[in-house]
Amino acid sequence: METLAEIAAAIGRHVSKDGFNATLIDRVSLVRSSTPTMPMPNVYRPQLCLVAQGHKEVTLGDSVFRYAPGRYGIVTYDLPATGQVVEATPDKPYLCLYLDFDPVMLGELALRVPPLPGAPAPPIGKTVSDASADLLNAALHLLRLLDDPAALPVLGPLAEQEILYRLLTGPDGARMRHITTGQGRVAQVGRAIAWIRQNFRERFSIERLAAEVGMSPSSLHEHFRVVTAMTPLQFQKQLRLQDARGLMLVQDIDATTAAFRVGYESPSQFSREYRRHFGEPPARDIARLRASPGLAVVA
Repeated sequence: METLAEIAAAIGRHVSKDGFNATLIDRVSLVRSSTPTMPMPNVYRPQLCLVAQGHKEVTLGDSVFRYAPGRYGIVTYDLPATGQVVEATPDKPYLCLYLDFDPVMLGELALRVPPLPGAPAPPIGKTVSDASADLLNAALHLLRLLDDPAALPVLGPLAEQEILYRLLTGPDGARMRHITTGQGRVAQVGRAIAWIRQNFRERFSIERLAAEVGMSPSSLHEHFRVVTAMTPLQFQKQLRLQDARGLMLVQDIDATTAAFRVGYESPSQFSREYRRHFGEPPARDIARLRASPGLAVVA
């Protein structure tokens, strides 16, 4: 636990406020929250999240992933999920490290690291595991470079590769390789996810999406649900609702305008689905977020 305490201390030195904090390392962000937060939907990119202090929960479809100090999660596809800090105090805030995966670096490393023997991992695009001592040490090596900016250009890529190596050779190695493969059903689902991300404001059918990625509709539906824990249309709906929420919050537009912009044809349907997803009608939810910005940290 000494290494974990050092990781928490390193994060604490380099975060200036609650929320996401960028660092001198392009793909590394540090997160702090001094209070529990409300559930915050977000589209999670392929990345590592290592919790050093506090607890959080992430909901993906019907699955709930629980993080505690020393646990890490990986995401292998762009996935709409809901995160919530559930344990944090001003004296002992929630602290975590995010590392966005560089697909080129990961792909080159995967070619040099032989896969572990045994059955392939389930293809679901998110998982949470206990960090090994080697992974914690690799994360600490990366964070220490924030105190030595002159060394970053040389040692930063090496420290990042060390983390990726530990992931590839750990229990989630097979799942990590899904990011680099361009073949098979999981890769086709990845292309379907990317297509929906680009076109979620437009109406589409499962048949059209299946044709775009070269799958039958039944096969797409089955494999998409395994990877994302939701159907393609549920995936689209979550993206629309999150986009509408952002438009109302940032651009200060009304719910009806936001509904039409993200592709809804019925404002009343939008309001019903928004309330089911976020727990409040649009206007009330946006007012709550503006009144309590500290509760809206994306975990």
